[in-house]
Amino acid sequence: MQIKAAIFDMDGTLVDSLGFWEIYWEKMGKDFLGVSGFRPSLEDDRAIRTMTMAGAMARIHKNYNIAKTAQELTDYANKYIAEFYVTQVDLKPGVREFLDYLKANGTRMCIASATNLDNVMLAVDHCGIRDYFEEIISCAAIGAGKDKPDVFLAAKDLLGTKIEETFVFEDSYIAVKTAKSIGMPTVGIFDINNSYREELKATADYYIGEGETMLKLIK
Repeated sequence: MQIKAAIFDMDGTLVDSLGFWEIYWEKMGKDFLGVSGFRPSLEDDRAIRTMTMAGAMARIHKNYNIAKTAQELTDYANKYIAEFYVTQVDLKPGVREFLDYLKANGTRMCIASATNLDNVMLAVDHCGIRDYFEEIISCAAIGAGKDKPDVFLAAKDLLGTKIEETFVFEDSYIAVKTAKSIGMPTVGIFDINNSYREELKATADYYIGEGETMLKLIK
């Protein structure tokens, strides 16, 4: 499989971090509502996973009247997720070996994440993978989530490659659907903490299923 350029999502694709949300909902419910077991609706939980943190927390603030302002909730979330990235996050199996393979074969790589850029940097530094990537960009800097193609087009332009030769690696069905809509080849990544797994499998050009790693693509 020849990959000239690759755009990687971070959470749920490169790093095993989507379990963060289950921990976060519990903590947020206790700190802001004084209750245990808080969870947003399935629709909200699915939606926020491709949004910027500011957008996600604005939605939670509006729909559940949590915190005095959306900014207060965003600051709280960013502080907690920063601690998570520095102390707990780790690469998903096979990721480092796959990145080594791509680097050795001259593949141009970048990260395009919905996560705040400062927190992305914490995670990639903690996992020791920053040097694999020419660019690391965030949806927040672009001003749009992955339900729109802006961040993928910006990443492609930074890499200087054509749409049809720039692969997008994502665990999100919504993000894969968006990338495919503009003609990018896509690789769907299974993550137990994500929704729409069957839709992701059916939509992506290539699929890394449960128990598999990205090394499947080079065997």
